Amino acid sequence: MRWRRSSSLVLAAVLGLGACGGGEAARPSEEWERGPSLSSRRSYIAAAQVDATIYVAGGMVGETGRPLATFQRLDTRRGAWETLSPLPAPTRAAAAAAVDGVVYVIGGTTGEGNTRAVWAWDGDGWEPRAPMPAARFNHEAVAVEGRVYVLGGFGDGQEHDEVFAYDPGADRWELASHLPQPNHAFGAVAFRGEIWVLGGRRGERILDEVRSFDPETQRWRSRPPLPEPMELLGAAVSGDEIHAVWESLYQWYDASEGTWHRGATPPVTRHALQAFVAEGVLYTVGGCTTALRDSPVVERLEL
Repeated sequence: MRWRRSSSLVLAAVLGLGACGGGEAARPSEEWERGPSLSSRRSYIAAAQVDATIYVAGGMVGETGRPLATFQRLDTRRGAWETLSPLPAPTRAAAAAAVDGVVYVIGGTTGEGNTRAVWAWDGDGWEPRAPMPAARFNHEAVAVEGRVYVLGGFGDGQEHDEVFAYDPGADRWELASHLPQPNHAFGAVAFRGEIWVLGGRRGERILDEVRSFDPETQRWRSRPPLPEPMELLGAAVSGDEIHAVWESLYQWYDASEGTWHRGATPPVTRHALQAFVAEGVLYTVGGCTTALRDSPVVERLEL
């Protein structure tokens, strides 16, 4: 296994792992604000959104590589965090998605190694679900039309290209497709009925690639590339826009123009973070700063 601290490719050995490692026009009204912080410093979290609520599971303390079981939710309307029942197994670099109000935490790495485990939170507690076909970390999970798609990731010393689909009703996995090329540490969003894959890493190269996958036709398309490459990013959708944040870089895509733009620089530079849009506000959650310390920071930007 390997972990990336930042774009400078600095690797630190912690328990055999590396620690948490377009246009230029910004909107004139953009101004980042500090939101309610997490209860502790965390990076490589798994997170999903249900309506105006953001759920955050697991993660790690980068200085030690210790996986966490902490599970919390942010009510963005009240601006307050609530601590819930912890994950059954402390896990870092997992992926998460929500279908019909149920949050699924998928894969990642535990103290025993990479895992295939899938845990479902239904509001009352955690239940195990059918494990995914292969263990992965630094992968992505996206919900589309009642199914969860798990894309790419890292395992067995290499990047992977498999796209697995999970049917919650049948509790069954299948191989749905393959990425055009192996990839991990990318962002992924559901956008206009398709899954968009943004940036990532292949070998020692940080990527500017953007690809979209149509689950109905099973076809991939190349999309306008990111103006600047990004990895370990947070990505979210607002209407006809995709928003991507990584370290000091905020880029957003306007589908009506088919172009990317550079946005206002986030005050706290972080990688291995998550991003969401709730009621017209972009939130970035957790991550690892360029000072190589995990962060509890939540920042918000009204769109």
